[in-house]
Amino acid sequence: MRSIDIHAHYFAQGLLRAGAAGKEWHGMKLERDARGRDVVVVGSRRSGQAPKRRWTLEERMQEMDSLGTDVHVLSAATYFYNYEIPANLCIASSREINNELSDAAKTYPTRYSGLATLPMQDIPAAIAELERAVGKLGLKGAMIGDNVNGRWYDEPEFLPFFKAADQAGALILFHQLAGVPVVDRRTRRYHLGNTIGNLVQRSMAYASLVFGGVMDACPNLQVCLCHGGGYVCFGVGRMDRGWEVRPEARVHIKQPPSKYLRRFHYDCLVYTEEALRFLVDTVGADRVVFGTDWPADMELDWPVAWILKMDSLTQEEKELILWKNLERLLRI
Repeated sequence: MRSIDIHAHYFAQGLLRAGAAGKEWHGMKLERDARGRDVVVVGSRRSGQAPKRRWTLEERMQEMDSLGTDVHVLSAATYFYNYEIPANLCIASSREINNELSDAAKTYPTRYSGLATLPMQDIPAAIAELERAVGKLGLKGAMIGDNVNGRWYDEPEFLPFFKAADQAGALILFHQLAGVPVVDRRTRRYHLGNTIGNLVQRSMAYASLVFGGVMDACPNLQVCLCHGGGYVCFGVGRMDRGWEVRPEARVHIKQPPSKYLRRFHYDCLVYTEEALRFLVDTVGADRVVFGTDWPADMELDWPVAWILKMDSLTQEEKELILWKNLERLLRI
């Protein structure tokens, strides 16, 4: 059965080449730790890397074949967001990465598509790069962080970006930052920044777009939330209750938050059949898409087989999740 993966990360080849030469790349460095593993250094932030991130497109396709994945919709790894560095450096790295993503899709058009990375700390520059990426490079939209340096998307400064994405017909994929301050600033233990923190941030992203009136202002905006939308579907009843009883929750919206659930798409990366069934029952199978988090250590081991063996999903639901929804959404 065909499958299209919306949640598949990419490592900039420009940084690999610069690291091999012992040079910086747009404010980033690539080093090796004591065990010989790659470490990306941006300022004081150090991020360890999986060996697969060095794989060529051809090596990557071999693994895709073994997993039963036909298409990777490539998005740059999250430490390439670089929202905290000077905007000129982020603009330069974003343009170079997006060129690479476009080249991959043009070289192997049946195996790769792409989502741009953008300098979201400079909204006019982010709009310009989104328009270039979609209009000239042929990318399908962009992946962005849940917030920009602690500023959420209900801030007025971000509305022009979402209006531009709406007008361009670009999909916006939301994925956590390389570090998740919602939890990380409280504890660094037990990998909770990932296992809990990124779900909290995705829920905050949903809330900022809905309560902030962004979805009403951009009626055709296409948004996909990684990791099943975090805690959104489980907790939306509480959001509704807040909207009912608190006037500050109704400042920008005239209907409860649950009415917006089907304005979003959600990837299937929730790890249990029960959670996926709940997600499908809540938002509809036509709003759930295939995503694996390749090549992170939290990725699904055999993702296509995981979906296919589920007794609780119908054949039509499996096909919608694995490929039909993304084929329609991204025109692949």
